[in-house]
Amino acid sequence: MLFSGTKISDLSKASIILILAGFLLVGGAVYFFTELAAEVLEQEKFVVDQAATDVVRSITTPWMDTFWGWTTDLGSVLFISIASVALLIFLLFFSPFSRWVGIYFAILMIGISSLTKLLKVTFERQRPEVLAEYDGTGFSFPSGHTTGSVVFYGFLIYLIVISPLRKPWKWTINIALGLLIALVGLSRVYLGVHFFTDVVGGTLFGLAWLLVCIAALEITIWNQRRRQSGSVQTLSKGKAERKQEKG
Repeated sequence: MLFSGTKISDLSKASIILILAGFLLVGGAVYFFTELAAEVLEQEKFVVDQAATDVVRSITTPWMDTFWGWTTDLGSVLFISIASVALLIFLLFFSPFSRWVGIYFAILMIGISSLTKLLKVTFERQRPEVLAEYDGTGFSFPSGHTTGSVVFYGFLIYLIVISPLRKPWKWTINIALGLLIALVGLSRVYLGVHFFTDVVGGTLFGLAWLLVCIAALEITIWNQRRRQSGSVQTLSKGKAERKQEKG
């Protein structure tokens, strides 16, 4: 069966609390931090955003337009959604990992999508430029391409870390994935559809949600292994007792 060996009892109270608290606190923290810091750091924020815009304008070339356009597609809703479905199918049906890995991956992606939309409509920050060609529509903060890339590619990094691959391969692949996350975020600034602070906020927000879900997953898997270990010990003890009775 698909979820053989996966029981609700493995989902400890700590895991549930981490998921719910993470969902509420990550969103709430970003909201209240931004509200609190708005008056204090408003001028600095605009200075940073303007500086990033000036840098982009100074290095704009046709070939870079093409490069950043392709790069930003790797963080688009369409690409991340298709890739997430493919990865979820792999995790549930073909991977050697616990089924909980697939379940938490689904929680991760659904959660970041919901939280990002919630924050966008909460802040209602207008984009520096509206470009439908590059998914540059709707509100600006935080960058959805950035949050999606951080949690999706970040979870791939986690899978590589816990995989049996040799260390040189792990380092090579994970450095490449980390670089890709950074490039997707920078592409949004280069294309002019996000402020630099949108990308920074999206990176921090996505990373916080990613770590919350991975922590909850690790607790759940540890609980599952402990239960399975206890079952094996009980079974072994029962066999030993039966042998003694026969003897």
